[in-house]
Amino acid sequence: RFGAVMCCCGPCAMYRRSALLLLLDKYETQLFRGRPSDFGEDRHLTILMLNAGFRTEYVPEAIAATVVPNSMGAYLRQQLRWARSTFRDTLLALRLLPGLDRYLTLDVIGQNLGPLLLALSVLTGLAQLALTATVPWSTILMIASMTMVRCGVAAFRAREL
Repeated sequence: RFGAVMCCCGPCAMYRRSALLLLLDKYETQLFRGRPSDFGEDRHLTILMLNAGFRTEYVPEAIAATVVPNSMGAYLRQQLRWARSTFRDTLLALRLLPGLDRYLTLDVIGQNLGPLLLALSVLTGLAQLALTATVPWSTILMIASMTMVRCGVAAFRAREL
């Protein structure tokens, strides 16, 4: 629908061998702040593919199995890894965005600003509580509303209301 996928999920992605061989050196020597990086490799490889001029495509008929977190701690660690790779690889993707669908630009902006705005909202609410001894109901309501909207959209798209 949008001409590209910004992150082809590792265990579910397939690439042409010829395309992988062209990018293998860049992929295997991935650095972050001068040190080898071992997180977010699927997003990094997707962006390398797009930068090289290849297309990425979502195939809804594909069936794949993977391991998912089975505890809240493991889930939060996974989300933190994914957030770090999103922030890091956004810098690589910025040059791509003008050539891609506008929706993808909006998606990249949302993926980066959403967590930052959530953190700012939580800090603002905590500051209000600490400084005024009043419960930040508007902040709590806004965070809960946005969470329900996001979860509702995901549930609707998965057809699991």
